[in-house]
Amino acid sequence: MTAFPTCYGIIPARYASSRFPGKPLADIAGMPMFWHVYQRAARCPELCKVVLATDDERIAQAAHRLDVPFVMTRPDHESGTDRVYEAACLLGRDLESSGKAGLPDDAVVVNIQGDEPALDPRMLSQLVAPFTAAKDGARVRVATLAMAIDAAEAASPDRVKVVTAANGDALYFSRAAIPFARDGGAQAGDAAAGPAYLGHVGLYAFRLEALRAFTQLAPSSLERREKLEQLRLLENGIPIRVVPTTYRTHGVDRPEDIGIIINLLGENEG
Repeated sequence: MTAFPTCYGIIPARYASSRFPGKPLADIAGMPMFWHVYQRAARCPELCKVVLATDDERIAQAAHRLDVPFVMTRPDHESGTDRVYEAACLLGRDLESSGKAGLPDDAVVVNIQGDEPALDPRMLSQLVAPFTAAKDGARVRVATLAMAIDAAEAASPDRVKVVTAANGDALYFSRAAIPFARDGGAQAGDAAAGPAYLGHVGLYAFRLEALRAFTQLAPSSLERREKLEQLRLLENGIPIRVVPTTYRTHGVDRPEDIGIIINLLGENEG
């Protein structure tokens, strides 16, 4: 088995949102949403440290009151992934200033979506597991999660789908229902081929060197067309290992999602 790398969890938390301004501070059962995400992520035993990454003083002040570790990042990042990389650099500098070694290139940085307050910590354990696989863990540079979904869910362009190679690496991500059933009707899937459709779960783990490479690459043509930034990695030859999960979570896009989250908080107490 490959030696387990040092893993850091980073939760990007941006105040601005066209559909839900101030979303990280949304009240859920008496606490702000970011607090729920942090508490759940901190329960993952593989993460040595979890921090919030924000550019907003209101979020920073709330984090300080609730003893949630945070770093202040620039306000001009084009994506949450860029914010996560800056936060990882800041963590490395903090380590160096305390006389310790900074983050090595093979450290694993986990991008934990700040709008997933019902996150099951076991999903994060699954996410980082490929980096220690006996067969090829040393070569894994990026990992993400996916779960089986039905044809009705796959038909929605809001639900990102992924198809994988035999080794589990992603072949493509799309808002379209892939793979296409040429003979008509929804594919049922089979034991050999796996489920008919895999829905992408937007959690990522990066080797630090792969995260840096992402931020140095220009947005790619397929990324711009599908509005999916992970395609930047595939178009530039950086593989993404896809890990199957059965744990369900639900992102908060609008205020009406809060009710769904409260129900899931009870279900994901594993």
